[in-house]
Amino acid sequence: MSTEREMTKPAQDAPEVLKPGKINTPDVDIFVNDDEILLVADLPGVAKEDMSINLENNTLTIEAAYSASFTGTCQRREFDAKDYRRVFTLPKGINVEKTAAEFSNGVLYLHLPKSSAVKPYQIKVKSL
Repeated sequence: MSTEREMTKPAQDAPEVLKPGKINTPDVDIFVNDDEILLVADLPGVAKEDMSINLENNTLTIEAAYSASFTGTCQRREFDAKDYRRVFTLPKGINVEKTAAEFSNGVLYLHLPKSSAVKPYQIKVKSL
């Protein structure tokens, strides 16, 4: 199965988290090259401390929470607290130890490097 197809199908055995309120699915872009899979997730309003990224048995789970806290009496409320959750089934061959995440301006950049066993390798032919 291709990496793109593997990453876009929902995780079948992913446990659901029971929380009050609505759970939002963050928008993601997934880029694949020979070295890594880059997952870019949109998590507006979320602080780095309110985010959890877990990888277990080829299942990647991203969870985050946004809660607006302002002082004063609210006259109108359109920005409500939100929980985000997204689960992916990763293809085999991800180098878990070298996985890295960066977060800036509400956007998560998750680098999932491929292990050398799954990277393309060109064999050079020598003359005898």
